Amino acid sequence: MTDLFVSAGMDNGAPRPLADRLRPAKLDDVIGQDHLLKGEGPLGRMLASKRLASLVLWGPPGSGKTTIARLLAAEVGLYFVQISAVFSGVADLRKAFEAAKVRRTTGQGTLLFVDEIHRFNRSQQDGFLPYVEDGTIVLVGATTENPSFELNAALLSRAQVLVLNRLDDEALEQLLLRAESETGKSLPLTPAARDALRAMADGDGRFLLNLAEEILSLPATTPLDPEHLVKAVQRRAPLYDKAQEGHYNLISALHKSLRGSDCDAGLYWLARMLAGGEQPLYILRRLVRFAVEDIGLADPQALVQAIAAKDAYDFLGSPEGELAVAQLVIYLATAPKSNAAYKALGAANRAARETGSLMPPKHILNAPTKLMKEIGYGKGYAYDHDTEEGFSGQNYFPDGMNRQVFYNPTERGFERDVRKRLDYWQKLRDRGGEAD
Repeated sequence: MTDLFVSAGMDNGAPRPLADRLRPAKLDDVIGQDHLLKGEGPLGRMLASKRLASLVLWGPPGSGKTTIARLLAAEVGLYFVQISAVFSGVADLRKAFEAAKVRRTTGQGTLLFVDEIHRFNRSQQDGFLPYVEDGTIVLVGATTENPSFELNAALLSRAQVLVLNRLDDEALEQLLLRAESETGKSLPLTPAARDALRAMADGDGRFLLNLAEEILSLPATTPLDPEHLVKAVQRRAPLYDKAQEGHYNLISALHKSLRGSDCDAGLYWLARMLAGGEQPLYILRRLVRFAVEDIGLADPQALVQAIAAKDAYDFLGSPEGELAVAQLVIYLATAPKSNAAYKALGAANRAARETGSLMPPKHILNAPTKLMKEIGYGKGYAYDHDTEEGFSGQNYFPDGMNRQVFYNPTERGFERDVRKRLDYWQKLRDRGGEAD
């Protein structure tokens, strides 16, 4: 197959890392991203139409972001330019844009690949917009960080975000088989050590191949077991594999311990995850979710505490910020629990799907024009603040749809007070809006 290293004019007989030699030369060779590249995947559809939109590739290290960008350019006939936001500044961007303008006059389009695009500040990100809009460049940014938090809304509105998967165990094994085929050698590992090697890679294909190359360079001996593998590469096997079953087992254990109001077990599983190298911000995202899914309005402060813990960790970093995570775990575990809001949204979603596009009743529609007033918009609307109880009891569901009850608060925590309010309003509604 065509060697991208050679085609780039960089083959001068110098030794090349195994990861470079195994870099895919065509998109079909890319491992672990079939959801994007195959069939009805977004990139598969774009390539079938020979049209490539600007993209943001969001995924962990070693998942193939750079390789995919380079191969996309070749597939649609665009000139490939790569810069890194870590090493590039405004001057480098201007040069790239000007060169793309010149190429465009000759009929050659440009794919500008920006690695670590989240490292550019907001104003630098804004600098891409006119060149993306007028077609001077097709922008493909790569990031390991959540684009929603790190990239401008204006830039995100002009680029499709595609999420690359962390390479799973099967994909990592395929890479090892390719490495053995390329070198003509078998890795001197026991089956258990081979499993441990994939776990060490933690879903990073490039890192796995670097480890494999290191092992293949060792003097031929008896196969290494996991203990001797760790000594040979001087890397500790993770306490659990963040990309595989252990990752989901531990976060599930933490979530269910909190749901069960066991703060001691919650702290234990938190400590296990931190010791295993889990990113605290991932744990915090799950804890924010827990605050709204399993506590909700039983304690409205739970969400406030969760966001505060996230902000505290952002400000302090590790290890000091981990105390804020632990404090949050204790708060969530000891808070009253309710999934009433979670269930209410699910029920409302089902009703919305079933009822389609029913219009709101006319009495609650605004009437900014004379015509709208003439056809009844806003007619008969009761202004709740003008009633004695501050409650009119009017119908706000669509005409032709019976009133539904989606939210059923518990008798725990703050929801006990919410239940009293709802019951009182229902009593007024049943009496036609009149108080006792």
